[in-house]
Amino acid sequence: MYEQRQYYVYILAKHQNGALYTGMTNDLARRIHDHRSKAVPGHTRKYDIARLVWYETHPTLDSAYLREKRIKAWKRAWKIQLIETTNPNWRDLTETLI
Repeated sequence: MYEQRQYYVYILAKHQNGALYTGMTNDLARRIHDHRSKAVPGHTRKYDIARLVWYETHPTLDSAYLREKRIKAWKRAWKIQLIETTNPNWRDLTETLI
């Protein structure tokens, strides 16, 4: 039987209005764990960015990839507006993954 795969585009923050990181994955819980354990070299490790403040699901890799690239090209103010539309208090959404 064919398994339907889901893809995620997500934004991490250091704290409210702090440093941001936009990424994409097919396993959001694992990817957040990677960021928090500092297993991922780069921006999130360097700036200790690990709070999941926004995410959305996509049915295909292509749609997730395009959305990630578009969000990465956005102005910071637009990203903050996107986060605050669904998460005005910037709470960590990791618990919603369980």
